[in-house]
Amino acid sequence: MPLEIERKFLLPEFPAAQVKEGKLRIVKEQLIEQTYLALYEDQELRVRKITDAVSGDVEYTHTFKRGFGIAREEVEVSIAGGLYDQMIQAHGAVPLIKKRSTALWDNLQVEIDEYDQIQLMVLEVEFGSEEEAESFVPPEWFGKDISTDKEYSNKKVWRELQSRRS
Repeated sequence: MPLEIERKFLLPEFPAAQVKEGKLRIVKEQLIEQTYLALYEDQELRVRKITDAVSGDVEYTHTFKRGFGIAREEVEVSIAGGLYDQMIQAHGAVPLIKKRSTALWDNLQVEIDEYDQIQLMVLEVEFGSEEEAESFVPPEWFGKDISTDKEYSNKKVWRELQSRRS
C-alpha cells in the first residue's frame, strides 16, 4: 500500500510576507469539504469534494488511511459526484471545510490549510522518504511541529464539529 510521508506545522498566520517577497509562490487554491465515513483505531475512510478556486472544477475522492504520525498508508481514488452525494446524505455529518493553498517554497511543495470553522491554520510538507522528512529543518515561520500531535488531526477536529451539531 502506498505511503503518505508528511510533516505538519501549526502555522501562526498566513505567510503573506513570504508571498509578497516571492519566497512562497501560490500555484493552486482549492476549497475542500471533507467527511469521515468510518473511524476505527488507526484506520479511517473519508470522502472529499474538492473545488478549484479559479476554474470552479470539482472533483470527488474516497480515501482509506491507516497509521499515525509522519508515515501512513494511504489509498485515494476518484469517485463520481453522485456517489459522493449518496454517501454524504446517508451519513448526515457536518463536513470539515478548509481552504487549501498549494505553494512552492525552497524547491518544496507545501500545502497551507485554513479551517474557518475552528480558527486553525496548518502547513504540510510531503516527502519521498521518512529519512528525508525527519532530517528536514523547517524555517521558524512554519510554526510548531504538530506531525505527531493527535490534537490537530483532521479526524479529531471533524469529530469535534460533529459534537457541536444541534
